[in-house]
Amino acid sequence: MADSRSALRAVLRPLDDPPQAPGWNHAWMQDLIGDLPLQPAAVLIPVVETGNGAQVVLTRRTEELARHAGQVAFPGGRVDACDADAVDAALREAEEEIGLAREHAEPVGYLECFETISGFLVTPVVAMVDPAHPPWKPEPGEVGEVFEVPLSFLLDPGSLRRYTMRYRGRSRDMVEFRYGTHRIWGATAAILVHLIERMETTP
Repeated sequence: MADSRSALRAVLRPLDDPPQAPGWNHAWMQDLIGDLPLQPAAVLIPVVETGNGAQVVLTRRTEELARHAGQVAFPGGRVDACDADAVDAALREAEEEIGLAREHAEPVGYLECFETISGFLVTPVVAMVDPAHPPWKPEPGEVGEVFEVPLSFLLDPGSLRRYTMRYRGRSRDMVEFRYGTHRIWGATAAILVHLIERMETTP
């Protein structure tokens, strides 16, 4: 786990230097959301080192949710008044959504903020997870499944699909991964690609 931790720390913003607005995708989002005030949110990108290498932990939302039903996502949500910061919010959400206790997660750094079409400014927090963590406990009202994707799969250029789609009268560049039966797209895929690009380009 030390090697993965060191590799991630080398490409992430340190914990004492949290990212600020605007998001790295601000130019892309500006014509969609304009100057809409963004609500702060945070997601946890849990990475666990196993005998098969580093795995990124993701969730599949339940089909009953009013928003983002059935989509693949990181544990996370809005930063509440009770949260000390984005790290605190990400850890709280991960404990609520997948049963990841704080003592089993070691935050190692941030990615740059990401703006969403739903009006959130998301701070991604990367954390190393103790391989001896208890089994995942999906919150049944929100999470239909917790699954792991090998980091090596995400780093393989052949795993990434780029395509365009029409949205609000314009062609939009999109990215997605297909892992087994899972389609990883939207904000989750964009954040993963941002992490991958940093890992590929940082000396």
